[in-house]
Amino acid sequence: MFKRLREDINCVFDRDPAARNHFEVLISYPGVHALILHRMNHWLWRHRLGGMARFLALIARLLTGIEIHPGARIGRRFFIDHGLGVVIGETAEVGDDCTLYQGVTLGGTSWRAGKRHPTLGNDVVVGAGAKVLGPLDVGEGARIGSNAVVVKDVPAQATMVGIPARVARIGSEAPPRSEAEQRREETARRIGFDAYGATQDMPDPVANAINAILDHVHHTDERLQEMCHALRALGGEVNDSDIPDIKDCGMQDRSKNEGS
Repeated sequence: MFKRLREDINCVFDRDPAARNHFEVLISYPGVHALILHRMNHWLWRHRLGGMARFLALIARLLTGIEIHPGARIGRRFFIDHGLGVVIGETAEVGDDCTLYQGVTLGGTSWRAGKRHPTLGNDVVVGAGAKVLGPLDVGEGARIGSNAVVVKDVPAQATMVGIPARVARIGSEAPPRSEAEQRREETARRIGFDAYGATQDMPDPVANAINAILDHVHHTDERLQEMCHALRALGGEVNDSDIPDIKDCGMQDRSKNEGS
């Protein structure tokens, strides 16, 4: 028991640079308090003292702002950072070395008895406000982005973003950019558009539409260059001045005026 408690406290120093000493962690981290109380409540739950376990879990929620059902199975070195608003359901299972941030829900999508909540593999990180719903499996080493809503199984080492969540990347390293992606980035930079997320790293319908626009702009520029060369060959005069970049379209100013 004390060995498990020591592990739970020591893992805080690995994942929170604000932690200063063991005493401070023990008395001021609600995630640690909630975990200690859950270990006790889970013992009562397994020994058929469900009523007492549920009552003590209610007290733990009032004290910490974290709701963990006594039936949830939680592995070693589990860390809840900040913790306010975290909800972990009855049949949820959490592996070793997992981290949850505030506002995370490991919830169910059915009123039927049985397995209703997600299973997290080892070394999973779930960002603030994310919802992982249903009896799905989150693979080892996966990362769930903030405010993502996960409703399907997550592959190991995957990064999930969006509503509903989609795989943005598998593995810690970003895949090499294709020639088309590099061209889009250059076109976006030239016309003053920040192409953040407009690559295969972050698949998104809006990003796909923007990619199509950037491709169209690139081909239009090529056609214009061909027309200019043809006009010069025929003896025509062509303005060679640079096309100014689009720096500010004024959308922010208009939105401020509309709101005032």
